[in-house]
Amino acid sequence: MWIRQTVLAGLAATALLMATAVQAQQITRVAAASQLRFVLEAITAQYRERYPQNRIDVQYGSSGRFFAQITHGAPFDLYLSADMDYPTALVEAGFAASEVMPYAIGRIAIWSNTVDAQSLALADLTDERFRRVAIANPRLAPYGARAKEALISAGLWDALQPRLVYGDNVSGTLQLVQSGAAEVGIVALAQVLNSGIASQGGHALIDAGVHQPLEQGLVVTRRAMQNEVARHFAGYLRGAEAATLFRTYGYDLPADVP
Repeated sequence: MWIRQTVLAGLAATALLMATAVQAQQITRVAAASQLRFVLEAITAQYRERYPQNRIDVQYGSSGRFFAQITHGAPFDLYLSADMDYPTALVEAGFAASEVMPYAIGRIAIWSNTVDAQSLALADLTDERFRRVAIANPRLAPYGARAKEALISAGLWDALQPRLVYGDNVSGTLQLVQSGAAEVGIVALAQVLNSGIASQGGHALIDAGVHQPLEQGLVVTRRAMQNEVARHFAGYLRGAEAATLFRTYGYDLPADVP
């Protein structure tokens, strides 16, 4: 009898260890807006040092495309959008396992690869020097929507229509300017500050009052309803350590983030 009990106890212990190992090896997949790459790489590196047992895999792209993919079953556990509208829509459609949590506020700036942008204003984008003006696609990318609002506020939207070229996301927009496909663009401030291009002519920060706030929100997806690592990482992103990095990388913070 004692042999049978010992074997059963051993099997139970082995099962527990295997379950723990599986849980520790579970990968939490994060869909993140493209302009977050610089700051999120720093945050995830810090998080992995603190919690090496928690595996985080981040993919970057357009907030709009990630929204569509998640609603069609894409295997993401955490969604970091560049706005509040997409994650709110996920909650309303039943694809989220948490409320929408604001984590950062983005800013947009004018940048050029060929002209010193420090002295540029929105009105200067109509200058003949700028045959192509790049912005992110307003239908897919919140940074593009805010750029459109800024141009409308300045009374320039209609005049610039023939010159506008669109990136799928704000990172694609930066690449259009870097490659010379556009002479100037409206990009994320965080990109200008952290991608090594700040020394190539400077930038002009666009007044936040000419567009809606770029408040950015995250949600735990319905797929991750039982994923404690996803919830833990979501909390970390709104904690004091991550807040310090967000500020360092050029973001403002929501009022409820320390």
